[in-house]
Amino acid sequence: MTAELALALPAVVLVLAALLVTASVAAGQLRCAEGARAGARLAALGEPDATVADVARRVAGEGARVGVARDGTWAEVTVAADGPAAWFTGGAVAVSATATAWVEP
Repeated sequence: MTAELALALPAVVLVLAALLVTASVAAGQLRCAEGARAGARLAALGEPDATVADVARRVAGEGARVGVARDGTWAEVTVAADGPAAWFTGGAVAVSATATAWVEP
């Protein structure tokens, strides 16, 4: 019994660590998507780029990078951030999201 536990325990710990990192990366991706959507809504209403970036960063998290592009009738907001790093991911995992909205007349 002890030998089987000694062999199986590292595999269980590795699977648990992989699940926790995956869940954390997924949560970061959702935060980026929500920040991009919030920023795109404000950009569509004609808010300045600085305000759009501040709101998107507040929703996505302080470490998020925000880009705003306007094309006459369309506004596009891109939010990118670094997810958690683990020894088996080879560093931080990058997550990003883009939202586009039609500019209100």
